[in-house]
Amino acid sequence: MEFQEFGEENSKTLVLMPGTCCTWKINFGRVIDALQKQYHLICVNYDGFDGTGSTFPDMLTVTEKIEDYIIENHQGTVDGAYGSSLGGSFVGLLIQRKRIHINHGFIGSSDLDQTGKFVGKIQATIISNLLYRASKSERGKKRLINALKKGIHMEDTSGMEEMMSDLTMGISHLKKETVYNQFYSDLITPLEDQIDVNDTIVHVIYALKMGEKYEERYLKHFKNLDIHRLDMQHEAWMFDKEWEEPVLDVINECMEMHVKQQV
Repeated sequence: MEFQEFGEENSKTLVLMPGTCCTWKINFGRVIDALQKQYHLICVNYDGFDGTGSTFPDMLTVTEKIEDYIIENHQGTVDGAYGSSLGGSFVGLLIQRKRIHINHGFIGSSDLDQTGKFVGKIQATIISNLLYRASKSERGKKRLINALKKGIHMEDTSGMEEMMSDLTMGISHLKKETVYNQFYSDLITPLEDQIDVNDTIVHVIYALKMGEKYEERYLKHFKNLDIHRLDMQHEAWMFDKEWEEPVLDVINECMEMHVKQQV
């Protein structure tokens, strides 16, 4: 695991957790300057993505390592945690386990898809094989980018192409086991229904162009949600200047909401 901290020392803390097959730089690199002007950032690279040759083990092991770091370095409490895509699953797990306290949890266009072990193994095997093989050639990378764009309903923009290129390049350096474990573990690790923790507000950055079905999942897993519906592509604020400021404004407004601190 790798944790990097920077930004305003005396400002509110905000944990950034990346999505599937991503480092924090791939996800947040284009908006990091704006975020660090407002917050003290705790940027996470999971096992398998930390440049040490490690392998992603499973969601719960990684969750525990994040908890341990926050307990040891931030007295077990952070002001906010933003989980992009798969990172939203980590936000949910961190909140429901209650080992640490998060005042504001952000679910960033996460699909929160879950399934049983048998189906999960089939899906993870197919997806990891496709990603791993496609990332090994330029032709494969182009096909992979097109497939990813279609799968999450993304439209062509220069920033999106750049981000997708970074993603496919990153996948080419990952262990195949890491890709499989991350997909499989995310699919089978239970997220509770109607998660509701005192003094925690869960905010959803809901990219409407992903489709309507995801709102049902958000409402299933979290009680008393603060949903922000934006007519954008999946996590578009990370690569499209049109949406950067609106989403940053939402994050800033949410982080200013009053939350009674636990004693």
